[in-house]
Amino acid sequence: MNILINNVKIVDAKRAFHGSILIENGFIKRMFKADEDVNISNDTEIIEGKGLVLLPSFVDMHCHLRDPGYLYKEDLESGQKAALKGGYTTLCTMANTKPVCDNTLVLEYILDKSKKLDLCDIIQVSALTRNLEGKEFVNFEEMLRHTRLFSDDGNTIFNEEVMKKALILSNKLNFRVLTHCQPEFEIVKRDLGLLKEVGGNLHICHISLEKTLGLIKEFKDTNLKFTCEVTPHHIFGYEVDYRVNPSFRKKEDVKSLIEGIKQGYIDVIATDHAPHSLEDKQNGAPGISLIEVAFSMVYKVFHENGISLNKLSELMSYNPARILNLNCGLIEEGYEANLVLVDLDEEYQIDTDNFISKGKNNPFNGEKVLGKVKMTFKRGSVKYDNR
Repeated sequence: MNILINNVKIVDAKRAFHGSILIENGFIKRMFKADEDVNISNDTEIIEGKGLVLLPSFVDMHCHLRDPGYLYKEDLESGQKAALKGGYTTLCTMANTKPVCDNTLVLEYILDKSKKLDLCDIIQVSALTRNLEGKEFVNFEEMLRHTRLFSDDGNTIFNEEVMKKALILSNKLNFRVLTHCQPEFEIVKRDLGLLKEVGGNLHICHISLEKTLGLIKEFKDTNLKFTCEVTPHHIFGYEVDYRVNPSFRKKEDVKSLIEGIKQGYIDVIATDHAPHSLEDKQNGAPGISLIEVAFSMVYKVFHENGISLNKLSELMSYNPARILNLNCGLIEEGYEANLVLVDLDEEYQIDTDNFISKGKNNPFNGEKVLGKVKMTFKRGSVKYDNR
């Protein structure tokens, strides 16, 4: 089925114009400016986009889907349906499952189950060390058949020699280390120092502090190559009495992160979607369920701080797709038709009772956000429709 998304504002990291998009066989076939004649075949489905904005769908470099082992918190189906509702079509899922994803048996279970569901594209992150213990490396040769992302997220690699060797191997074997840094400033400083010393492919997860951003600026200004992310909740709220990891920070930290986005020092916005049961949350489990409202939270912050929709698309689509070597993240001919249709003017209240995710753990329940996902397309197929 061919699809024409007609009379819509088209925005990505590099462009913004009114026009139409023709999708054929899952790819963007052609873009038409508003004043161009549109010639299509009789069997083309027309989706009217007047008053709406078409963006590349979002790529989440950091989320937790809890499958296998914690299916009462989330599973691959509920998590991916929640993601599609939020405009995401590609998810990098973390390895702190039960059993830990530190072997091909677990990794292949996740990929095979996801393939049968046919919802999002899953890029499974392998544990860096066995059982996330920070000591013995996983079998890279086996795991590299399926993924090039490795992380003990949730657990910091405290052993400096282990981290140094991981960075050396990331260069040698061409994979990326996603580092979880707690205490944040100290571990980020250590990891960037090691990167400068031995090289490697490093992505720094969920930074939250003004002084951490200072380090990021310092090392990027010396042309050291690495990437970093912030979460929607660390730019949306401050001094919130709610346990997330890293913690909610002060107003000054939030302002600094927003400035860091404006200045180009932050590469990616990743959700760190971490669903929990009510009981687990009451018992102190850190994390927030937010993947289906992440875009709306981020767009509200960007809108209030004069940051362009192009920049939002850069951090939520283009940069993560480029880091992951995906043929998406822009609206260009020949790219996969992974797209999201949004109403930027729709304001609504977060209502966790309406979450598809099993995790209702979100401290911003009842708060107003801006911009709502209406449709999500993965390779030209409608995966979510809320028109």
